[in-house]
Amino acid sequence: MKSSLSVNNGLLIHRGRAAFLGCVGRGKILGALAPAGRRVTQALVIAAAAILFMGTGNNTDARFKDLGHRMMCTCGCGQVLLECNHVGCQSSDKMRNQLMAALDKGDNDDLILQGFVQEYGPTVIAAPTATGFNKVAWIMPFVVLALGLVLVIYVVRNWKNRPEPALADGITIPRGGELDEFRAKARKETDL
Repeated sequence: MKSSLSVNNGLLIHRGRAAFLGCVGRGKILGALAPAGRRVTQALVIAAAAILFMGTGNNTDARFKDLGHRMMCTCGCGQVLLECNHVGCQSSDKMRNQLMAALDKGDNDDLILQGFVQEYGPTVIAAPTATGFNKVAWIMPFVVLALGLVLVIYVVRNWKNRPEPALADGITIPRGGELDEFRAKARKETDL
């Protein structure tokens, strides 16, 4: 069987079908492959644009959730700002609106948190900052845990190493084989 391959001006022809061999400027090839090539090129450009712009956009909602979970509601419920479940809680509604306004204004996260601390006090922050005296709030739980473990180890060792209790005059506790003899005698006498 004879193969029907031929090359004509950069165009490989096999059994009547044309394939491009790398010559871009040829009018025959561009004319033959133009509709399919354009569609593939357009699809690749759209896919690349979608991938590039997937992570960009308005991240205000993510920042709102992040900052809202880093602050406490001031109504006295002791809950995180976005988790306050009081129906009609005016404190959380007001604070949420202030947070959204600060985000819309374009303030950064630290500036927003500082503004809330100035208005509502340091208790508005859900977790203490790791600066100054607030370091104590981060360090003390671990220090107390370590001291508790040391105390438990000390007490257990003292209980383990304490002397045997003193017995009344003349009473001795038999050791080893003598104790086994008394047990055997007790079993024999009680028929166990």
